[in-house]
Amino acid sequence: MTTILKTKPPIWFWIISIIGLLWNLMGVKAYLDDAYGKEEVMAAFNEAQRAIFEAQPTWLTAAYALAVFCGALGCIALLLRKKWAWPLFLISLIAVLARTSYYFFMTNTTEVFDVVTGTILPIMVIVIAGLLLIYSKIAKDRNWIS
Repeated sequence: MTTILKTKPPIWFWIISIIGLLWNLMGVKAYLDDAYGKEEVMAAFNEAQRAIFEAQPTWLTAAYALAVFCGALGCIALLLRKKWAWPLFLISLIAVLARTSYYFFMTNTTEVFDVVTGTILPIMVIVIAGLLLIYSKIAKDRNWIS
């Protein structure tokens, strides 16, 4: 049996992990607002936005849940210094890509929503999910997590 020694991570490991967790917890809150506060969310939409929201398939809601909950759990795994952070971030990124691809290529979201909500935020979510995946791989390679 091989023993892998953990190396003490630098302070920025903890800072990035906490910021990542806060980011993903905002995603969890947004998901819960969408899932359980649908009437309030829909009230803020215009007719075209409401049509996109009402037409979304069930798998898209599942992808949303996977993206935010796996991302949050991945950050918790980082804070616990566990290597299972990487597969959680991978699942999160795949779910983010599936959800964003649906909105970008199968709806007119970029036309119906403002540029921040329809384009910049989804791209930012992809970038952050990808960076957290890369970051967890670096942490694993440097034995900060095991």
